[in-house]
This record gives sequence, structure tokens and C-alpha cells, in this order.
Amino acid sequence: MALRAAPGRGRWLARALAAPGAARVPPPLLAAAPAPAPALALPLAGLRPLRPAARFASTARQGPEAEGPQRRVVVVRITSPFAWLRTRFYYLLIRLYFDQEFSIEEFTRGAKQAFSVVSKLLSQCKLDLLDQLVSAEVLQVLKEKISLLPDNHRDALAADIDAIMYTTEGDVRIYYDDDGRKFVSILMRFWYLNGANLPDEVPGETKVFQIVFGDESTKEKRHLLTANYEFQREFTEGAKPDWTITRIEHPRLLE
Repeated sequence: MALRAAPGRGRWLARALAAPGAARVPPPLLAAAPAPAPALALPLAGLRPLRPAARFASTARQGPEAEGPQRRVVVVRITSPFAWLRTRFYYLLIRLYFDQEFSIEEFTRGAKQAFSVVSKLLSQCKLDLLDQLVSAEVLQVLKEKISLLPDNHRDALAADIDAIMYTTEGDVRIYYDDDGRKFVSILMRFWYLNGANLPDEVPGETKVFQIVFGDESTKEKRHLLTANYEFQREFTEGAKPDWTITRIEHPRLLE
């Protein structure tokens, strides 16, 4: 289910966070690699990170449970060259006519942090804390839907920052409304691991991949899930430099 808001003045995502800081794409392929790499949780502020980003997030456990063989999940995505060229053309237009300092790499890292924060608040039903992160229209729909979810679906919404396996941009739009206001929206898609108690197969179009860590006595099963979040900003002269989430999709979970 897509939750979409009409164009409007967004609120700045970074102010609500504690630290300063699609076109549809084919599902990922999974491969195992022998050594883990630490995941970086990068704060969102001006969509500029404090540290370089890690391309893949490690799923290895830490502490006493980390003894023995460890593995990580590596997500490999095959991208259409036409879609890649189209999105890069839009990024060029954004830098030329809207924001000379725009960087899709920095935006992606900030969007990843925002997705983790919002998905956890959704899972915890703390919708009042989403007021400055999500548009009013989407928030109203969420309030009507989230309380009706079964516990396992609600648990599956949450994405820890180090459980996000892959992040990619989807559709990019530059458009004007009837009043001549200028908007940019970027749809981001996330793949993340979640240990919620979901059935082996979620009915419908969405494929749920099961990933098992450890041996038979200590195995841990997680699901690889997807989510789509759209970020929108108004670039009309005099408008606040605010990004807000105007679309939220958790396929086959948030219905």
C-alpha cells in the first residue's frame, strides 16, 4: 500500500533527529562472504555524513555470541543502464538549477538514517513523534492503519541501521504545482533484515527471503524485506530547505 501526500511545504527531517548529521528495481541477489565489516550509523543533518559510508552492513553478532564462524549478507543489484542515466541526468538538473551542493551519496546516507528512525517509530506506534518527519496527509493515514496491524507485521516494520543491507534511489521527479511552486521528490528503496515471526511466504507479489545464521543448535532466521520511502522538498524561492517523507510503502506488511 502506498501512502502518498500531496505536494506541500515539508518540515526539515534533521531537526527531529537527535544527532546532527521507484521506478521499480529487480530484487537483490544474495551471496555469502567470509568476513564481516562494521556498519556505520550516520546521522542525518543537511543530508551530509560525518564519516564515509559502508557499502554493505554486517549482520555478524558481537559480544559473547560472536564466537565461531561469522557471516555477512552481501546484496548485489543489477541496474538498468537507462534508469541509471535518467536518474543521473535529474541529479545534474538539481545541481544546476536548485542546489549546487546536492550529492546523491550524502542524500542516500541521510535517507538511510531517516528510514531507520521512522520505521522504528512506526513499529512502536509512536506516531506523535513523526510529526516533523512525515507529511500530515501520510501521518493521518498511518494513524488509521498502524493500530490494526498484527503484532508480527508491526515488528517487521522496524529496520535497525546495521540491518539495512542495501539502499538505492528509485524514481526522481522535478515538477511544479498549479501555483507555480517547484518540488523535487526522490523515491528511495531499502532492503533490510528483520527477525519478526513472519510466515515463510508472505502472500502476494512480494518475495520474502529467509536467511539462516549459525548451526542447527544456534541458528537465527531473518527475513529480507523491502520498503519504499519518498522524500520531497520544495525549491520555490523563499521556501524553507525542508525535506519530508511523503510516501511510505512496506509491501505486504503495512496494508
